[in-house]
Amino acid sequence: MSNYQNNSRISLVVKYLQIILFAGILLYLGRTLFIPLFFGLLIAIIMYPVARWLETRKITRSVAIGICLLIVMIIFSALIYLLIWQINVFRNESGVILKKLGEALKEIQTWINEHTGISLNLYNNRETGIGTNLGGWLKGVLQATVSTLFTLFMVPIFMVLFMYNRQVFVAFLRLITPADYREQLNNVLQQAIHTYFRYIRGMILVYLLVGVLNSLGLWALGVRHPLLFGMICAVMTIIPYAGIIISALLPVSMIWLQTDNILYPLGVIAVFAVVQYLEANIIFPRIVGAQLNVSTLAMLVSVIAGGIIWGGAGMILFIPFVAMLKIISNQLPELKHLNILLGR
Repeated sequence: MSNYQNNSRISLVVKYLQIILFAGILLYLGRTLFIPLFFGLLIAIIMYPVARWLETRKITRSVAIGICLLIVMIIFSALIYLLIWQINVFRNESGVILKKLGEALKEIQTWINEHTGISLNLYNNRETGIGTNLGGWLKGVLQATVSTLFTLFMVPIFMVLFMYNRQVFVAFLRLITPADYREQLNNVLQQAIHTYFRYIRGMILVYLLVGVLNSLGLWALGVRHPLLFGMICAVMTIIPYAGIIISALLPVSMIWLQTDNILYPLGVIAVFAVVQYLEANIIFPRIVGAQLNVSTLAMLVSVIAGGIIWGGAGMILFIPFVAMLKIISNQLPELKHLNILLGR
């Protein structure tokens, strides 16, 4: 009897591992479709209470969805405006910055030559390296830009389709759900809406805390307008990788022009690096995990797994996935072991 139970448990573990492996391969290969699709679903669920409130005021569904889409577009437009503003300011200062960079490299070259006797030509090597890697760099930037534009174009389309056809999707879920679990389906859907609301509330708290930490670090280094730059850099982290890099260029440039010392820009970079590390590994899992009632370990694993499969987008989207899995495990007694693993 004991051997039979052990074999059953091993078979169950193997079954779960096969499901996880198959799901991971499917999500990775279909990331071009799934990323905008699930972003659209996420935004649709978040905006559903707004649309529902407008519809109760005798506004037609089409108009209510149009108002929700307008709100989303305004928020995205504000983020894009901040990004463009940062790029333009940095572009205006780029000539002076490149000149100072050349002077700094020459000073480093001279110091190394005087103290070690090693003769280097860092400035020319830098130009050669840029020329050699320019083609590959431009190709990577072009691919990332095309992918981002495609996602930004498809997300609002999927959002509108999900919101307009929500009754069709609910009817579909009812049909594919076994009869014994259809009663729990309503609870899962209701809790999902509240879960996504708590997720957004947690994200807002994270960005406020990251903005405060950024601002304190910039203030300690003597950067002008530390609160403005700190908050902008926090908000721009919504755009994976590119957001923090571009938003950091302006305070780095300003402190370099202001102090004429390369150690201060390195200090700004160190501040952002430390805050980003704290945000990804401590602040985000703890705050958002508390809002979603998901354990810090589960949050951290979902962030890392999402980054491996979908990159920056996965680090955002996999967290609600784990929260949804927690909700489903709450409703199904046979998933009690998973509920214990994911719960706080």
